[in-house]
Amino acid sequence: MVTLAEVAQHAGVSASTVSYVLSGKRSISAGTRQRVERSIQELGYHPNAGARALASSKSNIIALMVPLRTDMYVPVMMEIAIAVATAARLHGYDVLLLTGEEGPDAVRRVTGSGLADAMILMDVELDDERLPLLRDTDQPSVLIGLPADTSGLTCVDLDFGATGALCVEHLAMLGHREVAVIGEAPAVYERHTGFAERTLDGLRARARELGLRVLHRPCEGGYDAMAATLARIFDERPGTTGFVVQNESAVEPLLALLRQQGRAVPEDVSVIAVCPEQVSVQASVRLTSVAIPAQEMGRRAVEQLVAKLDGRETDEVVLLAPELTVRASTGPLTGG
Repeated sequence: MVTLAEVAQHAGVSASTVSYVLSGKRSISAGTRQRVERSIQELGYHPNAGARALASSKSNIIALMVPLRTDMYVPVMMEIAIAVATAARLHGYDVLLLTGEEGPDAVRRVTGSGLADAMILMDVELDDERLPLLRDTDQPSVLIGLPADTSGLTCVDLDFGATGALCVEHLAMLGHREVAVIGEAPAVYERHTGFAERTLDGLRARARELGLRVLHRPCEGGYDAMAATLARIFDERPGTTGFVVQNESAVEPLLALLRQQGRAVPEDVSVIAVCPEQVSVQASVRLTSVAIPAQEMGRRAVEQLVAKLDGRETDEVVLLAPELTVRASTGPLTGG
């Protein structure tokens, strides 16, 4: 490991001069600065992160809170996390990943310890208990998600309300009047997780306007749970011809069960999914879907956060417009 003293000796300056070049705390002549920077590059010197943080009162670290719950589709969460880490590096920040379900305690730990300069929070609930702490701290933060009350907060998310409306509009245009929503696991709704609740609200509101009947059933995902949920749906609403699926683990079991029951997709029933692009194109029937723009969500969150760190004005709420891609799983109602 190259030391600061070795850089100073190589450049023919004092150690304090090298320190001032690195911290920017004092004005250094252009010639001296160039000589020091050349020595840093030639020797491959990397400032000690702890020492640099002490000197500048900055860690150049962003804390990313991603509670990895068993009832959530982890690949989407990790895709967003990777996008955050990639975008953060472009702005000179590293990412500290916090994956526990600690809630407010994790926020307190970050704000009280100086571990990070700022925070990005995921898995946001409508009445998230972390939010009062965020509003009370001076540390910049951004939510990937939308709570019920966004005052004093900066949020980035897909417009899930518009997503739900877009799905039901597409089914209505094809002539479907009875729609079933296969949702996330029950625990997701019990926590009032924002994205799931907002999708359902948007879908139901638009369905009322269009005169469609909607039945919502949460589902754990997996074949057995999907079989029980589907049986219940057709028992309660035998005329169901349109499905909206917001549960990646339920997609393939649903398609398999419909085949077993002799219900052809899309001739007899149409299926729309709210899911990552990869899930929709790799399904046994290529799914009409609204994609989760995970990479853009992560990138935009970092851009908002860096703007706050730089003292620039930011939008309070950034909602990404949903885009519906029509594939092989939806078609006109033919039998009803």
